[in-house]
Amino acid sequence: MPISAAVFDLDGLMFNTENVFDIAGNELLNRRSLKMTDEIRNSMLGRRAPEAFRNMLDMTGLDESIGALIVESQEIFMGLLDEHLQPMPGLFDLLNHIKSIPLPMAVATSSHREYVEDLLGRYEIRSNFKTTCTQEDVDRGKPEPDVYLLAAERLGISPTEMIVFEDSEAGTKAAAAAGAITISVPHRHTASHDFSSATHIASSLSDPLIFNLLK
Repeated sequence: MPISAAVFDLDGLMFNTENVFDIAGNELLNRRSLKMTDEIRNSMLGRRAPEAFRNMLDMTGLDESIGALIVESQEIFMGLLDEHLQPMPGLFDLLNHIKSIPLPMAVATSSHREYVEDLLGRYEIRSNFKTTCTQEDVDRGKPEPDVYLLAAERLGISPTEMIVFEDSEAGTKAAAAAGAITISVPHRHTASHDFSSATHIASSLSDPLIFNLLK
């Protein structure tokens, strides 16, 4: 089956926001005399905020409103973004290569739309993407395949014709369940995740493996 489109996760895949989330999460828990552990972090990565913070509550025993925790976390996170935000290595070269083929591109993320538009706008790359699929667009978040099935529908292709780039276990499972060619790109926060459902595992967005697949 030929590759007819490329679909990107956002956080940790296109941008180093998992680093920023980690700082924010540590601050959030420090305020409650708790510490962010690998177990808590892994349970939250790749998921929509309500599911991620439900996992945090379950694992810490905190008795607080998920909504209030999300708001407080977002305030901390946004205060860190200007200083810490960076594109992941190889992002712009890969986007330019896909544009040159050319293949249509989309973003499929667990994050909310306003935030997605903000990040893409900061680097003036929103126009690269035919569509963006966000947490508001689906009933079930990753690891369920809904957001990737929606991306395929909006692109007018079969999910099996998509190449999907992901960085987390939840996202990889979502893309694989949709039937996509799934390229996992782990980083330091997800290196211990289970990527057994991926089609391939790449070292970065500049891995020759990716460019060979996109010839």
